Amino acid sequence: MNPSCSTAPARRLGARLAIVLQAGLAAVAGIADAQQIRVDPPTPVLAGDIRAITIEGLRPGAAVELHARRPVRDFSGTRLYASQARWQAGADGRVDLARDAPLPGSSWQGADLRGAFWSMTPSGPAPEGGSTAEAELEVRVGDGPPVRQRLRLLAALPEVTRRAAAGFDGAVFATLPAATPRPGLILLGGSEGGSQITRDAPAYASRGYAVLALPYYSPPGWGPAGPTPAELPGLPAAFADIPLERLQQARDWLARQPEVDPARIGVVGTSKGAEFALLAATRMPWVRSVVAWVPSDVVWEGWGPGTEPGRSSSFSWQGKPLPFVPYRGMAEELAGFQTGAAVRLRRPQDAGRAAHPERIAAARIPVEDFAGPLMVIGGHADQVWDSGGMAEQIADRRRQAGRETVTRVFRDAGHYLGSHGWGPTTQYDAGPMKGGGTPQANAHAQAESWRALFDFLARTLGPLPPR
Repeated sequence: MNPSCSTAPARRLGARLAIVLQAGLAAVAGIADAQQIRVDPPTPVLAGDIRAITIEGLRPGAAVELHARRPVRDFSGTRLYASQARWQAGADGRVDLARDAPLPGSSWQGADLRGAFWSMTPSGPAPEGGSTAEAELEVRVGDGPPVRQRLRLLAALPEVTRRAAAGFDGAVFATLPAATPRPGLILLGGSEGGSQITRDAPAYASRGYAVLALPYYSPPGWGPAGPTPAELPGLPAAFADIPLERLQQARDWLARQPEVDPARIGVVGTSKGAEFALLAATRMPWVRSVVAWVPSDVVWEGWGPGTEPGRSSSFSWQGKPLPFVPYRGMAEELAGFQTGAAVRLRRPQDAGRAAHPERIAAARIPVEDFAGPLMVIGGHADQVWDSGGMAEQIADRRRQAGRETVTRVFRDAGHYLGSHGWGPTTQYDAGPMKGGGTPQANAHAQAESWRALFDFLARTLGPLPPR
């Protein structure tokens, strides 16, 4: 008998066993070692610029758990925020956050690229030395060891420069280096006042604009021990008769800066800052374009130290107060800050509008008089004021006049929309002051508006210098 013939079946069996063993080892390696978290583009990257997050190298159907953590600065200081989600891996061995909905019990529902970030809630003190720009993603597959990846989501590019604007208390000028002048932007914040708007300047500058963030009002504050003095005592402490001419002065300063093209200056206003921006644009022909986040279509009553209810306007022009709509029941609403009851500033404003229909026409901002392009962004669930309804009123009047208007109004979104959608939105109604909207709707509205805003600015202010 030929020995080679008698051993052939054993060799074939051994070869098959070897193939099976190699495949099994490869599968085990795929569970324990080959998973990876892929982020496109790789970080560090500007918040809002991530296009994809996937978990790869998985067995089809494998149980996958994701934990996300990030230090976040909120009204209580800097705290650690966290979220979690579970999936079964797809047939392609991947979990794609933009494609795959997490299982019930996760921090968010539905396929959502940004879900792990906006759905975060406070989970404890922030780690010592932790940066709010850094997030950590941790993935566990079955009982295997965790795979971790750190992400750096930048609020601004490191090459952005900042300097004070002489003659304007608390104002900040921010820009990227460029060989040719850039389009300019003036940012106007809302009723929070103080220097808060200056935090946004580097983010807009990182997108290619020469930005002046202009504080124009600074009320007394409130801390753990009670009242605190105004942050910027050189500015008005009351939001009453704010002179629109302040914006003209800011524009003249901005136009003198060598980094700025004075023929291409736009204004971005948020909340009361949007009211300010729209009023100024109807009177100042240099305004090239306007973005009005959560705007008003009328001038409202002023308030603050030295004012009497129903007697002051929020804004003035050429030394004269502008006609305004009074509030009704504002003091009663504000009492919630003392009692812990929900504070919805929309209620006294809606009530004032209903109680004084005869004052609306005179107080209405003549948005049709602004010849340039306008973008309005609002939310119908806004509990600070009816920004969704007022944005639609603005857009309707502009359309009737044949003026270019871009409208982004969201049914389930609230007041706090001026962001990129990659930060937590779960605490907007956590305290007495209610902003409104659902966390998911607010985050989606932020992300959509952020992209649309820079498309609008690029089209209406012209090309940017190369980076």
